[in-house]
Amino acid sequence: MLGSKNLNKKFWLAASAFMAIGCVAVVNQQPLWLLVSIFLVSLPYLFKQAIDYTENLFWLLIIVLPLSTELNITPSLGIDLPDEFLLLLLTFLFLAKAVYKPSFLPIEILKNPLFLIVVLQLCWLIICTIFSSNILLSAKYVLAKVWFIIPFVIVPQIVLINKNRFKKLALCFLLPMLFVVVLCLFRHALTGFSFDGIKQTLSPFFRNHVNYSAMLVCLLAVLWCVKTLTPKTSSSQKYINIGLSIGLVALFFAYSRGAWLALFAGTFAVYIIRKKLMAKAIIVSLMALVVMIGWLSINNHYLRFAPNFEQTIYHDDLSDHLKSTTSLKDLSNAERFYRWVAGANMLVAKPITGFGPNTFYSNYKNYTVSQFKTYVSNNPEHSSVHNYFLLLALEQGVVGLFLFCVLVFGMLMQIQHLYHNLQDRFYKNVSIATGVIIVMILAINCTSDMIETDKIGSLFWLSLGVIIILYNKQKREMEEQIS
Repeated sequence: MLGSKNLNKKFWLAASAFMAIGCVAVVNQQPLWLLVSIFLVSLPYLFKQAIDYTENLFWLLIIVLPLSTELNITPSLGIDLPDEFLLLLLTFLFLAKAVYKPSFLPIEILKNPLFLIVVLQLCWLIICTIFSSNILLSAKYVLAKVWFIIPFVIVPQIVLINKNRFKKLALCFLLPMLFVVVLCLFRHALTGFSFDGIKQTLSPFFRNHVNYSAMLVCLLAVLWCVKTLTPKTSSSQKYINIGLSIGLVALFFAYSRGAWLALFAGTFAVYIIRKKLMAKAIIVSLMALVVMIGWLSINNHYLRFAPNFEQTIYHDDLSDHLKSTTSLKDLSNAERFYRWVAGANMLVAKPITGFGPNTFYSNYKNYTVSQFKTYVSNNPEHSSVHNYFLLLALEQGVVGLFLFCVLVFGMLMQIQHLYHNLQDRFYKNVSIATGVIIVMILAINCTSDMIETDKIGSLFWLSLGVIIILYNKQKREMEEQIS
């Protein structure tokens, strides 16, 4: 009876709105106003569709992540299609669903300390935007952060509710990514797997071999997890081993030193997590970083790494490329030094709120040191500082860097806790695989800034979403043991 009264009330409200706007359309002789009334009448139906199809959009988003392409609208403005469009749509539908059905919201997430840190990050981003050197660019950054967090951190709390959903998540990521890898390997084979040929094989899925190898190394972590959870007698093991072999071959021929080191770091992370050494590893890493920064700062020691402008060139042969890397004459690393020095100078200039999110390119050239200049320092691609931690510090100040470090250290410590306390073997393996992915992403971002990109940024925030899900599962396991 009560539902019938509410339905009648909504009907009369919609009918009244339709009639009122219809009168306005007739009086002003503007028939297009009728479209507004039609939209208002159909709004409850659209909200219901949002409720029914939000989950399907999530799966579609995971599938298209490896397949998406970057479309440059202007030299400084681009969009990733179709995944960025799906991120926006999923964010809108989630918010619409929350308005239409508040009980749908996963309230548990608000109690998680990691999510509270994310909320603090967003609050600090707004403060940095107010003091930004370009408020419009910074505001866009904040909005983009929201449409990453909602689909990949909050929505999974509702979608990934059992083991079958986690298996589906792995398949939705692995199959399209393996398709891209096989296609790129085939194209690369036509060039004789040449070092320079990798660039031409990745379009339209990846901008360059660095982005490609970063996602590829995460694929290996997911495949490893699937392998550990598949019975050894299962016929699926054969196909998983083939997938791992293809992934490892593709990673080698991606010729990305950062991804190779990330794979080593991820392998080492398994040992650290299993031996409960994460806290010590974090402390040692921080101490080494402090010592290194201190040594570079004293008496301008950093100037020793200034490249020779004439000798620092790009090499199209792998052996020459590796030799130039060890002798600090590689063009890409030399350009990194150029931007790191500029970034450090920017941090000194504005240490508290930074220059504002998404403003590195428009400010860094005034803070460069000419001794580090290279052939590509004009930066036509508008690329960033190539170190995500430094990028946070110079754009969001030391507070922004501190909050991010607290978040990632908390994620890693939570992973170790979950691995050793979850009773279910399935979720234990999911937890350690998630930890490996996080460590590899962090390692890659020491020489790049990919957490702001659609592909790697998505995996990072999805990893946080998975950690929160596992945290809640472990809490329920404890409650069941007590009861």
